[in-house]
Amino acid sequence: MRADGVTGAVAGTERVLDWVRGVLPAGDRVVGAERLRGGWSSEMRRVAVRGDSGPYAVVVRSFVKEFYLPHAAALLGREADVLRLLEGETDVPVARCLGVEPGWEPPSLLMTLLPGDVRLGEEGADTRAELLARQLRAIHEVRPAVAQRPRAYEAWTSPARVRVPAGTRRPGVWARAVEVIGAAPPPYEPRFLHRDFHPGNVLFTGTGAETAVSGVVDWVETSWGPADLDVAHCSTALALLHGVPAGMRFAERYVAAGGTLSPEPAAHVYWRLLDALAFAPDAEKVAVPWRELGREDLTPSLLGERLEEYVAELLRRYD
Repeated sequence: MRADGVTGAVAGTERVLDWVRGVLPAGDRVVGAERLRGGWSSEMRRVAVRGDSGPYAVVVRSFVKEFYLPHAAALLGREADVLRLLEGETDVPVARCLGVEPGWEPPSLLMTLLPGDVRLGEEGADTRAELLARQLRAIHEVRPAVAQRPRAYEAWTSPARVRVPAGTRRPGVWARAVEVIGAAPPPYEPRFLHRDFHPGNVLFTGTGAETAVSGVVDWVETSWGPADLDVAHCSTALALLHGVPAGMRFAERYVAAGGTLSPEPAAHVYWRLLDALAFAPDAEKVAVPWRELGREDLTPSLLGERLEEYVAELLRRYD
């Protein structure tokens, strides 16, 4: 079992594993655990288990950061509900929820292990973007009963909360972008949203023409809202990961895959900017887990430049 480096972290791991032992079938034994890289809001661990039919692995998500602890019950409850809803949806590959305990210390959810891995490199990025677009369309086609619909979406920024990068050479770009999101939200046809859909939350298997999506993870922010907003979030992530052209192309890929976006440029740019401005000033929040997964080139300065260029290009094309 890999220790996390400090006594408190080791103690936390043991508490998590104590809970896992209580959820597993009688006779199955935990034989090891390792921390998974790439998480931000929570800690993820792969837990090795030896059962009567042989060895297998499960995954446990635990909320440990002070900021998220007051929200842990709602977040874990939402994810458990979504996993149960999507189980059996062949076009949305998700883990199966094995147990959830928001009141545990730390609050945790246990699920099956999905095949594949997160891929953030430049090689194969275009192929993966096409697959991301198809997968996101499939998510938006989920039609839950009214009683099973997730909460209405929440905006992650507002004009008053936007942090303009210090020393920007294009203050007019930021001023106009903030003005755009200050308008009332455009009308939309609501859809089932992942709400945090981006390359870091999608698993892939295979290479080349055999590349395939094998899992979609992190459903704690699942919402009911405009498809444009999910597309916007993945577009921003692609712009930061691979450059502005990659971010600009994703909406076209989504439509080509059969998805429907707002036909009004003003509405489309509203949702795109509402997402992009939540990353200002430098997108360092997403860079931390991405660098853990090998993208050490994503420095704060590079991400800041890409974000500003992306915002400027959105205004140039749609405003």
